[in-house]
Amino acid sequence: MARPLIATKLNAPRQRRGLVARPRLDWLLARGAEARLTLVSAPAGFGKTTLLSQWWGQDHAGDRRVAWLSLDAADNDPASFWTGVVATLQAAVPGVGPSAMEPVAVSPTPTGPELAILLNELAADPSNLWLVLDDYHFISNRDVGEAMAFFLDHLPPRVHLVISTRSDPDLPLARWRGRGELVEIRAEHLRFTAPETAEYLNAVSGLELAPEQVAVLGQRTEGWIAALQLASISLVGHGDAAGFIDRFAGNDRYVVDYLVEEVLAHQPAPVRDFLLDTCVLDRLTGPLCDALGGRGDGDRMLRELERANLFLVPLDEKRQWYRYHQLFADVLRARLSGERPGKVVLLHRRASQWYGARDLWPDAVGYALAAEDFEDAAHLMELALPGIRRNRQDALLLGWLDRLPDSVVRRSPVLSVFHGFRLLAGGDLDGVEPRLLDAERALGRLSRGPVRPEPETEELRALPATIAVYRAALAQARGDVAGTSNHARTALEAADPEDHLSLGAASGYLGLAAWAQGTVADALALFGRAVEHLHLAGNLVDELGSTVLLADMWLAAGRPDTARRLCADALARAEAQGTHLSRAVAELHVGLGEIDSQAGDLEAAEGHLVSAAALLEHAPMTESRYRWFVAKALLARAQGEPEEAIALLDQGARLYRRGFFPEVRPIPALKARVWIAEGKLQQAADWAQECGVGTTDEVGYLAEFNQLTLVRLLIARHRADPGTDAARHAAALLDRLLPGAEASGRGASVMEIRLLQALAYDALGHRARARAALGLAMSAVSEPEAYLRLFLDEGEPLLGLLREASRQPGAGAVITRLLRLGMIPRAAAGPTPPDSLSERELQVLGLLGSALNGPQIAAELFISYNTLRTHTKHIFTKLDVTDRRAAVIRARELGLL
Repeated sequence: MARPLIATKLNAPRQRRGLVARPRLDWLLARGAEARLTLVSAPAGFGKTTLLSQWWGQDHAGDRRVAWLSLDAADNDPASFWTGVVATLQAAVPGVGPSAMEPVAVSPTPTGPELAILLNELAADPSNLWLVLDDYHFISNRDVGEAMAFFLDHLPPRVHLVISTRSDPDLPLARWRGRGELVEIRAEHLRFTAPETAEYLNAVSGLELAPEQVAVLGQRTEGWIAALQLASISLVGHGDAAGFIDRFAGNDRYVVDYLVEEVLAHQPAPVRDFLLDTCVLDRLTGPLCDALGGRGDGDRMLRELERANLFLVPLDEKRQWYRYHQLFADVLRARLSGERPGKVVLLHRRASQWYGARDLWPDAVGYALAAEDFEDAAHLMELALPGIRRNRQDALLLGWLDRLPDSVVRRSPVLSVFHGFRLLAGGDLDGVEPRLLDAERALGRLSRGPVRPEPETEELRALPATIAVYRAALAQARGDVAGTSNHARTALEAADPEDHLSLGAASGYLGLAAWAQGTVADALALFGRAVEHLHLAGNLVDELGSTVLLADMWLAAGRPDTARRLCADALARAEAQGTHLSRAVAELHVGLGEIDSQAGDLEAAEGHLVSAAALLEHAPMTESRYRWFVAKALLARAQGEPEEAIALLDQGARLYRRGFFPEVRPIPALKARVWIAEGKLQQAADWAQECGVGTTDEVGYLAEFNQLTLVRLLIARHRADPGTDAARHAAALLDRLLPGAEASGRGASVMEIRLLQALAYDALGHRARARAALGLAMSAVSEPEAYLRLFLDEGEPLLGLLREASRQPGAGAVITRLLRLGMIPRAAAGPTPPDSLSERELQVLGLLGSALNGPQIAAELFISYNTLRTHTKHIFTKLDVTDRRAAVIRARELGLL
């Protein structure tokens, strides 16, 4: 359903014969090799595109590669813009960017995670690459601008960007200018000099004008190339060149209008009519021109216009598609509005009908909106909905809705519902229900006989069930578990037996309600049924993506093996389907990254998150986007980088929207756990006060994560001040949490509660009870080693318990396996350092014993050299050494290597 990408947008315009050589500008362009950005900024008609295409052609066979993208108004949508960027980069550098194509095609706001893989692939290519974005003035979307700023800030050194535009883009130009990373070519550089004006008028155009006539035209046009071009066309065959130049030299502010009149005056009436009838089109082809003008000679007329050099630009080698020179089109449109204002709407409507008859919905809707024929635009949107929903191209639909008047949206039951969806995704919970009521009222009017029959689409027939589904989502967002279940059951009753999309959504919300209540077995059954319905509906994106949530439930049940297998199988299926399922591929990579990170396989986790980064889709539901930051934060914490973890969690919090999944793992509590581990107890205490969590609160699954975080805070307080009763309060809260977790079959919760009981008992000095609780934690799930981070994140107190347990006769196999992973120093290997090394420091320490130098070690660990130096300094301090060799010797003595 995305707007078809015309291949010729990726080609530089063909060079015309007899262009004026401009070596002074070639020199300016060559300076771009020393900068990130070359900005060619000037008003229309200053020869920006011609200059760049001429420069591209001169050195196209050299050692550089050029990726060209001609932009138009439709590219102001982020999805269309980034689709074009990736496509032209792929054309210039084969093998670069295929994994980034589909996510940016359907994502309205790609940023860092979506662009990271593309940037990495560009960095890996040894070519000198120039990316040219022509006509960038069409881009005003703030999201595109923010993503472009990120893209430019992270461009590899051998990649250079050239932007051609009529107005300065909304980019941090001052910053790049101050850093010497910006080359600017502006109107004062592009204006024809006196020698260039003479060469153009006489040598290129063959006018043989006198020097004083050339000087007059040069002065009056101020080197404006388009005006000179129009003047030369008018002068060819003109009977009174001197008189024309005298009039042109007069004080006329509307010189362009005058020149166009001179051009049009020499054309037959059929040509003038054809130009005015077709000037509303962004692209021209014979049959489309025939539809607008009610004639049958469109192909012939286009060929004649091209031969006559009437500002017609071919878009393909077969001469089937063209466009008008933008300046020429602007003037034609102004004349059309002035001379035939009533015809503008008719022409847009005819264009919309032509595209609609060919199921080219984006263009059909666009021309209907341009005609302000909003009722037809709404009708076309509804016809396009089945494919949009099936392929999860929500961004396209929501962009359309933004352009419709609110009154039109409210009259359409289908569009009212999806406008409610837009509000829900944006976090405006209070605005959702009024939209759903609008939809129900509109449905009631239809039952009493509509003025114009609504399109009989599957969305209209399924609308009662869809409304109930969104009410379930609204209740979910508000934490109303009972309401979620009730509305989901209503949707099940209203859905047709073959409406698997509605049945899947309703079953899914029933499953989520069960999960919010902590009844994992019921949640697994209901949500599994939802995935089956999505499969039957042919909605592979949601079917495979929902596997991640199903895996979360299996993890909660203490079955990491099942969770991993489900995600791995779904990932293989999604990747086999190609790039159109890359949203699901990204979500599955994130899920697997979290599983691997929890199991201690940090390298695999990093690989999954890197793979997901450039594939993530920012749809109206932002779950995938925010969850990537959470997963990355958990990995950063595991790598011994708490400050980075906090920063990533902050980014995830800004993207999180309630409404789709229960908040079983609140981001503020994740931050508090990092602070507690770092000894920043006051910040954690502020969190507890802000969220209002206390030891006497009612227990339940939705409150459990916060309450277990509070337990950690209380234990840490007790260790800091043993005179308090904090650890006893913690133990009492854990005693209240345990029965519900056991009764509901949440093995992972039982393991975590038992683990914290061991720490509470240890803080109170009850070592035997602590060891017993630790043993019960180990036996709560079938694979406790898959939850390795749960143990390691508790730091030295728990490591001490594990070492002590390992010395006991018949120590459990699980403890032995955990110690064997090499991430916890063995107690029998010798004395431990005064301060335990973090996991990242252990990784650095292992590489200090290799032949790699400092920068190579940093590259191996995907960290900066400065970060490596900080880790090395901490290692030296903890091991009480002063150099690398001594650190390795000391580490071997301690059994760390």
